Amino acid sequence: MSEAVSQSALNTLFYDARTHNGWQERPVSDATLAEIYELVKMGPTSANCSPARFVFIRSEEGKERLRPALSSGNLAKTLSAPVTAIVAWDAEFYERLPELFPHGDARSWFTSSPELAEETAFRNSSMQAAYLIAACRALGLDTGPMSGFDRALVDKTFFSDTPWRSNLLVNIGYGDPGKLFGRLPRLAFNDACQLI
Repeated sequence: MSEAVSQSALNTLFYDARTHNGWQERPVSDATLAEIYELVKMGPTSANCSPARFVFIRSEEGKERLRPALSSGNLAKTLSAPVTAIVAWDAEFYERLPELFPHGDARSWFTSSPELAEETAFRNSSMQAAYLIAACRALGLDTGPMSGFDRALVDKTFFSDTPWRSNLLVNIGYGDPGKLFGRLPRLAFNDACQLI
């Protein structure tokens, strides 16, 4: 990478970005969701493991399946969002490593250590969730990431016959600026960083 992005791009991705709680009644097309994923998949992961799996819930039926797992504070904003993404991780992500990391036997790193496999999958799927948020913002959408849900119930409802496990939820759509909370403070560099 040889040049920084514009100030306008920085504003879109960071300075003006907010966690949205209310949504305009504008749909998000399946083509847009596919475009988001095309960006997400390009973000780096360790050994190109790419463990994140995404379930984009757009239908009323899907939202009703999700409803029992949501905390009361996340219910209204999730049910009204055009899309809610379940960002999950594949516990058997290493089975794809011969394809994704063909120049070494990376699969054996994880088949011999379930603890390493789970830690790697969870960490890298969390990074891919951040890529999802950045991709949405880059394409003019707003997001509302959250962790207030019953993971075991989501896994039972959506992933019972799969090795997928939920990590977090991300509401996606065109945010209603009238329902934003005020910008909260952030830690200063000296409070959050060390130079050694």
